[in-house]
Amino acid sequence: MQKPDRTVVVSPPDAKWPADYDSERRKIESALGTCLIRTHHIGSTSIAGIYAKPIIDLLAEVTTLCELDTHTREMQRLGYEVMGEYGIAGRRFFRKNNSKGIRSHHIHAFATGSAELERHLAFRDFLRAHEKWAERYSDLKRQLARAHPSDIEAYMDGKDGFIKAVDRRAAVWKGGAGRP
Repeated sequence: MQKPDRTVVVSPPDAKWPADYDSERRKIESALGTCLIRTHHIGSTSIAGIYAKPIIDLLAEVTTLCELDTHTREMQRLGYEVMGEYGIAGRRFFRKNNSKGIRSHHIHAFATGSAELERHLAFRDFLRAHEKWAERYSDLKRQLARAHPSDIEAYMDGKDGFIKAVDRRAAVWKGGAGRP
């Protein structure tokens, strides 16, 4: 297997990203069956008009993580690498590369009712509803990709403060406490 390219690439918005999500969603639904409650398109490719790493992020809401863990082989058959919690307690993380060894998909799976599941959705929904914040995020990602073209960790670290700020605003906004 070819070693994945770790170059930081941030691409202009692509109209095919929602269709790519939908295609992968159907495969995941088939593989996970009744364990899967629903999937959500998250990450920057789910926010219209912004630059993004061209990786489709799916959020899988599942009945329980124990039940999800029984579907490891099905996920591997779809080409996913099973990563366990991968830094977030209560999550199952899967990643997939395309035929050229370039990362193409991530799945973040949480049990229904998980606070992390709600946080991911609130972040996405906030950026979808607040164009200026989405533009700021897009600009930041472009700046970081230029500054750290071969250092994905520095790129990710550079987004951390912004993501935390949006998480706080999104939690207030989602809670109906007024305009952030």
